Amino acid sequence: MTRARLNGIEIDYAVSGSGPALLLTHGYSATRRMWEGQHRALEDRYQVISWSMRGHGQTESPADPSKYSADLTIADMEALLRHLGVQRAVIGGLSLGGVASLGFYLAHLEMTRALVICDSGPGYRNAEARAAWNQRAHERAAELEARGLDSLSGRSREMREAMGEHRSAQGLAHAARGMLAQEGSHLIDGLPGIKVPTLIIVGDQDKPFLVPCEYMAKKI
Repeated sequence: MTRARLNGIEIDYAVSGSGPALLLTHGYSATRRMWEGQHRALEDRYQVISWSMRGHGQTESPADPSKYSADLTIADMEALLRHLGVQRAVIGGLSLGGVASLGFYLAHLEMTRALVICDSGPGYRNAEARAAWNQRAHERAAELEARGLDSLSGRSREMREAMGEHRSAQGLAHAARGMLAQEGSHLIDGLPGIKVPTLIIVGDQDKPFLVPCEYMAKKI
């Protein structure tokens, strides 16, 4: 377990291997530990970096809800890479981590060697669809505040395994409202401008993300 104080918060991260850098960002309510298999599989060829986002795992969970946003997530990714002396990296993530990776590319093209986007989507142009997504994010936050971390027990393996690692259910609730909820269409609008090698990965039974991933693959 390694931690660094970056952008005013303590970030938990792990680094293994050597070679070109690969930064991996987890999905909502998981932690960096979901990438332990990738550390083992890739560390003979890459410097593999995984980290836990604000409100997740052993990374700090600020009490102020304004300290959770997509922009702050991207800023944390940049700060962590610079802390490790990495000038360019393959940027990869799953679900919310994939969204953050797209956002990182649009903000820091010069630091992005390639993209790996797993089981994710680029958001919405349609305001009604975006509002429906955001309503679900706010419902997730309310459930965490009402039931605590037990509300993760019926979800994915990565989420269940993370239950004992999170510092705060309230931090996850803040993250749902500030990071999982979406604003605007800049990610989906930016897809045709992506110029680095990009790998889109989706599980064939992950039905909510089949169409979004196919769309991204066609547009990039």
